[in-house]
Amino acid sequence: MARRFSRDLTIRQLRALAAVQEAGSVTSAAGRLHLTQPAVTLQIRNLQELAGLPLIQRTGDGMVLTDAGRSVLALAERVEAALLDCEQTLDMITGRSGGRVSIGAVSTAKYFVPFAIAAFSRRFPKIDVSLRIGNREAIREALRGYDLDIAIMGRPPEDLQVEMRLLGKHPHLIIAASDHPLAARRRPVTLGELASEVFITREVGSGTRMLMQGFFQKNDLQPAIGMEMDSNETIKQAVIAGLGIAFISQHTVSHELADRRLVALRVPGLPLIRQWHAIRRADKVLLPPAQAMLEFLGKEGARYLPG
Repeated sequence: MARRFSRDLTIRQLRALAAVQEAGSVTSAAGRLHLTQPAVTLQIRNLQELAGLPLIQRTGDGMVLTDAGRSVLALAERVEAALLDCEQTLDMITGRSGGRVSIGAVSTAKYFVPFAIAAFSRRFPKIDVSLRIGNREAIREALRGYDLDIAIMGRPPEDLQVEMRLLGKHPHLIIAASDHPLAARRRPVTLGELASEVFITREVGSGTRMLMQGFFQKNDLQPAIGMEMDSNETIKQAVIAGLGIAFISQHTVSHELADRRLVALRVPGLPLIRQWHAIRRADKVLLPPAQAMLEFLGKEGARYLPG
């Protein structure tokens, strides 16, 4: 009997017994296991036949375990613990619950990428994530040089074969200080009016600067460039101080727009919408931790975009 018990015993039988003990009835146990009542009854009957003893008995308080049932239940608990331990060991071996991921993000993405990483780290606390923030060209060079597992940016280098996961929309607009004469306008600001304004811009070669130039060229507009800055934070402060207006990512100014330190001007054709992507080189083999991060960003990254 003992040899048959150990040979023919199944996890389904043990889980059926545990569910009956927890629920107090076969019907409730079936609901917990997402099985039919006859299916659970059959599992219990087969388990009792293997044990050669009654494992449960009906009482006024419901179904309770016999001494033999409690002994088998203890076995079920040990089996579940062993299965969990094995699963965790396999995760460690394959890298799903341990290892490293290297991420690069363009500077505009720093307003949401840390929040996505924090959520990923709560789910996979044993995976170490390194984050590099840089301008568009620096992140592209790091991706070219295999230094990064994943890059967060708008468009990939044109000379690379890549795999991309869409994160979400990336709107761009023109901002002004709340006391700027155009800020209180109820009607849209015309392109001609923009031509007489001084613009504070990102450095030449930045993604935002290139997008701004494309917008202006499309509308035959030659804006007056007052200052070039390599930091969105500095641009925001300069605009608040009244030094000019700026074409900028909405994600960089969400808080300032909310508390009215800055105002988004109503301009035809704006906001200009681009997309955020998580990008990896197609020829770079990702270990399981990096693959888990890529899949996480693709499925849940949009949740962490500002606004």
